[in-house]
Amino acid sequence: MEDSRIALPIGTALDRFIKKYQDQFKYATGELSQLLRDLALAGKVVNREINKAGLMNIGGAYGSINPQGEEQQKLDILTNIRFSRALTKGGEVCGIISEESEEIIYTGNHDGNYVVAIDPLDGSSNIDVNVSIGTIFSVYRRKSKTGMPVTMEDMLQPGKEQVAAGYILYGSSTMLVYTTGHGVNGFTYEPSLGEFFLSHPNMTIPEVGKIYSINEGSYNSFEQPVKDFIEHCRDNNYSGRYIGSLVADFHRNLLKGGIYIYPKTEKSPEGKLRLMYECNCLAFIIEQAGGAASDGVNRIMDIVPTEPHQKAPFFVGSKNLVEKAESMYNQQS
Repeated sequence: MEDSRIALPIGTALDRFIKKYQDQFKYATGELSQLLRDLALAGKVVNREINKAGLMNIGGAYGSINPQGEEQQKLDILTNIRFSRALTKGGEVCGIISEESEEIIYTGNHDGNYVVAIDPLDGSSNIDVNVSIGTIFSVYRRKSKTGMPVTMEDMLQPGKEQVAAGYILYGSSTMLVYTTGHGVNGFTYEPSLGEFFLSHPNMTIPEVGKIYSINEGSYNSFEQPVKDFIEHCRDNNYSGRYIGSLVADFHRNLLKGGIYIYPKTEKSPEGKLRLMYECNCLAFIIEQAGGAASDGVNRIMDIVPTEPHQKAPFFVGSKNLVEKAESMYNQQS
């Protein structure tokens, strides 16, 4: 029997992959590579704690409200601490904006060249029912001079200024998917070795998708163009798939081809998803994978943010579906 049949290769480890391709980044000094490793390490810690949530007293509500007016879960607080600590101790990040923090988190690393926008635990309301959840992050280079405290100008950059973005999906397997502007690659966590290994190289979304993901229970509060788009999907026998966990819905559509929509509603007239640490990140990833992201009218990554927790309507996925949704708005104007 050939040796290769006895011991199949396990793939490229994340650390080796980052080192191999870090020179693609025009500011290549090793700082961004270390930052990505810090995020991956925090993801491993969070993965461990999520897997123990049913055995330890870290599930359920914490008893406080986040800046978005949502009830915080215990794991929301815990993951915010884990990622903030990892990014602070790494030294490359001078400031963080997080869904779980009202103000900028100042790391004290005044010489750091990067700022991070993060949703530490997206979909946390699904923790107690064992549905896939995730972490979403965006990385930008600071605009202000190093050696000084981070400024709001550093934090409020449009999505097109991102240098890296990614998400960690905690599901039947744990995956880290990220881009630095040179395509999208996915890594699956191997817990017995404690490593992420390349499992989905050069990820691309099918240009023609046939899945639509939206909370149709809110149909009556949608704008007419969104209702028209849903009718278009129904008329073409597209599959409706909605988990209610942004990272999980996005990940499925990235692999299978489809569109995720969270539009304006009567209850959320500006949309519900946050531009800085949800929409921009996933928009960067989907564009690198060959898809598109829009607020229904404008490219998501062209929107200039005005405050850290700004919200936006979100249409993200296969080009044919995003363009069709935009056409519905154009017909109304």
